[in-house]
Amino acid sequence: MKQVCGICPRHCALEDGQTGFCRARMNRGGTIECGNYAQVTALALDPIEKKPLARFHPGSKILSAGSYGCNLRCPFCQNHEISMADEKTAAFRTIMPEELVALAEEYAPKGNIGVAFTYNEPLVGYEYVRDTATLAKQKKLCTVLVTNGMACEKPWLELLPVIDAANIDLKGFSEKCYQTVGGDFETVKRAIALAAERIHVEITTLVVPGLNDDEDMMREQAKWLAGLDRDITLHITRFFPMYRMRERAPTRVDVIEKLVRIAKEDLPNVYKGNC
Repeated sequence: MKQVCGICPRHCALEDGQTGFCRARMNRGGTIECGNYAQVTALALDPIEKKPLARFHPGSKILSAGSYGCNLRCPFCQNHEISMADEKTAAFRTIMPEELVALAEEYAPKGNIGVAFTYNEPLVGYEYVRDTATLAKQKKLCTVLVTNGMACEKPWLELLPVIDAANIDLKGFSEKCYQTVGGDFETVKRAIALAAERIHVEITTLVVPGLNDDEDMMREQAKWLAGLDRDITLHITRFFPMYRMRERAPTRVDVIEKLVRIAKEDLPNVYKGNC
């Protein structure tokens, strides 16, 4: 019997044993769960600024873990080796929530403040993020989510109490941009708005030439973000050829600088990245 996944607006209807669009969530014995539970493909002690988070414990480090899978299909994905992988193609090792939290505590003398769920889309491994973040909070560790924000309201609101900070990708400020990546613009906007009311939120927009480098679009995006919280931080990041956009030229630095100036008309905390 088919079961419907409720994590993201795709609502994949899956037969027993079938895996969803994200390559990670599956119907296992009539229950939808993440097939990538505790399957870690990447683990590193990163500067917090690399998430990027510019105004959340600056100068600190955070233990960053990722798995495989994603519920978008960005042709410019910077981490496509794992986000587009599945259980058969990803190289991973098993790290249970208790082990990851213990490792985070072990790294405290090296400046570690907690755990970040990042690299691929962490929400496709929702249960692992929830369980690990809950344990981390019990140990007084910080929890960070680096996500595309393509999440349904109910699971999103259930997760936010155990998350301290999030960097949410805003792929571009139009439905057309989200059609390019296979996502839903309004869902992401709603996720950003809900998170901004509850936790520390920073936004990243990777500027891809010909997709989302329009000045009026950035002006509209900045005004909308300022309407949520004028102190919200925006990272405007330079694209480099990657994945299915290897023939496209990198974003010009002067374009990034112009978009930063435009965003700063409404937001005081705007940073340029990859320049």
